[in-house]
Amino acid sequence: MFNFFQNIHIDWLGKRRVFIAFSIFVMLVGLASSMGRQFTLGGTEAFNLGVDFRGGTVVTAKFKGSRPAEDEIRRALGSVGVADPIIQASTDKTDEVLIKVPLVENTTAAPTGEQDTPLTAQVQAGRATVKTALDTFGKEADGENTLDGVPDAAYKIIGTDSVGAVAGSQLRNQAVLATLLGLVGILLFIAFRYDWTYAAGAVIAVFHDVIMVLAFFSIFQWEVNLTVIAAILTIVGFSVNDSIVIFDRIRENLAVNRTDSLFKITNDSINQTLSRTVITAGLVLFSVLALVVFGGDVLRSFSLALLVGMIMGTYSTIAIASPIAIWWQGKLGAAKTKQIEVQKTDKLASASRRSVSRRPIAR
Repeated sequence: MFNFFQNIHIDWLGKRRVFIAFSIFVMLVGLASSMGRQFTLGGTEAFNLGVDFRGGTVVTAKFKGSRPAEDEIRRALGSVGVADPIIQASTDKTDEVLIKVPLVENTTAAPTGEQDTPLTAQVQAGRATVKTALDTFGKEADGENTLDGVPDAAYKIIGTDSVGAVAGSQLRNQAVLATLLGLVGILLFIAFRYDWTYAAGAVIAVFHDVIMVLAFFSIFQWEVNLTVIAAILTIVGFSVNDSIVIFDRIRENLAVNRTDSLFKITNDSINQTLSRTVITAGLVLFSVLALVVFGGDVLRSFSLALLVGMIMGTYSTIAIASPIAIWWQGKLGAAKTKQIEVQKTDKLASASRRSVSRRPIAR
């Protein structure tokens, strides 16, 4: 592979305290943001959860002829105060669209002559909000009328449903479980393939990346939806892959050079793989930046999570994973040395306490 950096000697581990201090600072800011929003009177939730996690209303609309563009529908919903709607166009029915809107706060059920539950009230409020937005495209064919039966009708709402809080919590729990199982699998693989000290460093670095992404989402209140979970799982794989490359080079250098310290060998390994890290991370970063700039509102949360995660994943491979692995190995080495010294001391003490048998001296 083409090497951008020839004979580079950067003391990465010497700057580990600065790197760790920066990470702790960002995490504390994210923690303060989430706790401040959660526990302040009149504040918002720690994270701006999307429809998939908070619940909401799903409306299926059918248009006469071809449906409006998704951006036009999103702008119409934004004009009536709907933040972060999810719009899914049907692939087999070009005139239908699925619209998911968040829960409407402080809803009251319309008088229908029947006892309405809070869930029914939410569905009705969500339907009414979507109807107000879609009325900008023309009249609705309401009631039992069809689109063909009303000449001046532009659309018809053919179905409404709800995504309740129970479904949202189930999705959230499944997402957390999937992430934790992935980390356990990574821990076992690296512990088997290399050493458990390397596995601990890689997994702690992955936790660091996930927490940093969540900190940014809490600070800037970007929407958290299922695409963000997919981005986090992608970040996990990217970060671990980069860490394994450095760990593999450390193992190769340890086999070749047995005189230098582990501290120096790790620095040399990071510098030797720096070109690979810059090329891989740079190409991925260009692709993610294209998603951020040109992906639109639909991919906004996904692309922002990837952007922050890729930067932090590359950073943590050098600044978090390697220092933690070296620190653990240093601790284990010091413990083994102390144990050997204790065993030697015990042997010497026991030898000094041995009874000496005296032989009679023949005269």
